[in-house]
Amino acid sequence: RTTAAREMGASVRLCDALARAEDEAAFFAAIDAARRALLGEGLLTVSAYEAPRSWLERVWSSNPQAYPVGGGKHKGDTPWTRQVLQRGEVFVGEGDAAIALAFDDHDRIRGLGLHAVVNVPLLWRGACIATFNVLRPQPRWAPQEIAHVRTLAQIGLAAMVARRES
Repeated sequence: RTTAAREMGASVRLCDALARAEDEAAFFAAIDAARRALLGEGLLTVSAYEAPRSWLERVWSSNPQAYPVGGGKHKGDTPWTRQVLQRGEVFVGEGDAAIALAFDDHDRIRGLGLHAVVNVPLLWRGACIATFNVLRPQPRWAPQEIAHVRTLAQIGLAAMVARRES
C-alpha cells in the first residue's frame, strides 16, 4: 500500500473508533491504534498536568507494565519543563543522549528499546493541561512523523478537556 492509502486508512479507522469510544480508555486506545498504524511500534503515554504543583500524572499508557496509569512525578525547573509545560512548545528528542538530558528515567526508556521522543503539550485556553508523549525505537523523526504525532495529540486534547471539566 502507498503511504497515502495507509494514512487514509488509519484516519478512517481512527474516526470510526472515536465515534464508538465510550470512555477515556477507549478514546486513547483508538488514538494509539492510529499511532501504531502511522508510526510503527513504540510507546504512547498521556499525562495530566497540574501547574500549581508542577505535577504530571499519567492517565493513559500503551505499556502499563512499564509506565502504569496513575504514576506521577514532580517536574522541577529544567529546560524541558520550561519548553513544554511553561511555553507550550513541542519537544523533539532524537537519540539516547537527547533523552538522557531531558528525562530522569532515561535508563528505563533505553531498556525498552526506545531512542526518540516527541512530547506535545496539550494547551487549553493558552495553558498546558497535559502532555502527549510518543517514543519510538528509531533514533530520528521525519517531519511528517512529527506532524502525525502533533495531530494525534490535538485529537487527544478533547479527552483531557473533558477530564478537566468533569
